[in-house]
Amino acid sequence: GTLKERAHVLPCDLADKDAVEALVPQAEAAMGKLDVLVANAAINRDNLLVQLSDAAWDDVIAVNLTATFRLVRAAIKGMMRRRNGRIIGITSVVGVTGNAGQGNYTAAKAGMLGMTRDLAMQWSAPRGIRVNALAPSFFSSELTDPLLADEVRQQTVLSRTPPGRLGEPHAADGGAVDLG
Repeated sequence: GTLKERAHVLPCDLADKDAVEALVPQAEAAMGKLDVLVANAAINRDNLLVQLSDAAWDDVIAVNLTATFRLVRAAIKGMMRRRNGRIIGITSVVGVTGNAGQGNYTAAKAGMLGMTRDLAMQWSAPRGIRVNALAPSFFSSELTDPLLADEVRQQTVLSRTPPGRLGEPHAADGGAVDLG
């Protein structure tokens, strides 16, 4: 069948521990064994670190890092039994480079990179589970547009982006995404 016929939408509040822990069992009930987990959710609550509230820190860490940990923990159990599976974490270039005004976001994305390395060491060779992270550069999106509204900041970001432009999330050619 087509992807549309095989796709199941399971909304989840990634800040809600119980909802996150129920997501993998719900997915398996809807589709059968879970072969691939792509952890790609992200929120931002940007501010200078000295002005960053505890709530803004907690919200971003909960969704961008802790939910990923919980989903991986739930998904990897079946993958270990089958000695097969794929875990893909979508992190960000700012997890490596940092980005002014995004201490919580960069910490979460750097944490995902560290967690990915740890998981790969534990499970790739001994259990046949492939673990990778993708760290794309900046895309034009609701998340990044306010961040890049300042011309000076935008030029700084673009100077660190090899193609010198933002990636575009639309699939103009029927399926490809321009990674910038």
